[in-house]
Amino acid sequence: MGSGETGNPHPSPSGILPSTVRAMKLFVDTGQVEEVRKAAEWGILDGVTTNPSLIAKAGRGFKETVLEMSALVPHGTISAEVVGTTVPDILREAREIASWAPNIVVKVPMTPAGVQATRQLSQEGIRVNMTLVFSPAQALLAAKAGATYISVFVGRVDDISSEGMRTIAEVVDMVNTYDFDSEVLVASIRHPMHVVEAIRLGAHIATMPFKVMEQLFQHPLTDIGLERFLDDWHKAGLTIFEPTPVG
Repeated sequence: MGSGETGNPHPSPSGILPSTVRAMKLFVDTGQVEEVRKAAEWGILDGVTTNPSLIAKAGRGFKETVLEMSALVPHGTISAEVVGTTVPDILREAREIASWAPNIVVKVPMTPAGVQATRQLSQEGIRVNMTLVFSPAQALLAAKAGATYISVFVGRVDDISSEGMRTIAEVVDMVNTYDFDSEVLVASIRHPMHVVEAIRLGAHIATMPFKVMEQLFQHPLTDIGLERFLDDWHKAGLTIFEPTPVG
């Protein structure tokens, strides 16, 4: 079996994986340390993804940002991306980034040089998140190169009037069918329904902006129900704690 899987990994006719497969992981996609801190406080954060644009927007140093995130999510992974485009540059940068902390996964772009470097890095025991994957063919190359995570982008595909989640379904099926150790990471998430679809399709990981993670908590009936419960409680003059005796 691939790493992290037990029992039959193939989806049921409903498209949902059996309960023997481990729980889906939730990552926050950000360059902001405070967003990682808040998500970690909720107790449901499994990791962080970053990219050069997010890091640049945050306006802080790359290494210091990654190390702070690493400390906030010690039992999760932090994906930090190389900017080199040749095999030697990718390898040099990846080895440096991976040396910063044991829970760092190096993001490498889906290019011929990236795939070649990923094969070498995986042989060295350095975990790779292969990014900018948009097709099952690209995902196959990433899996064969030994990528730990395959970041399949959905929002950017939807933006050009195509169906990003269809690619997720095909890549999840490929990984399960051929028993690759790679995990399918749904990236470029735009809204909570992307997360729901990722759940239905059996993706291993969903990474999302902090605002989308916040939206996962929200439902109008939750707000209405809580308001009603509290209103009834207070009208009845009830209390959980007994009054402290005076004197």
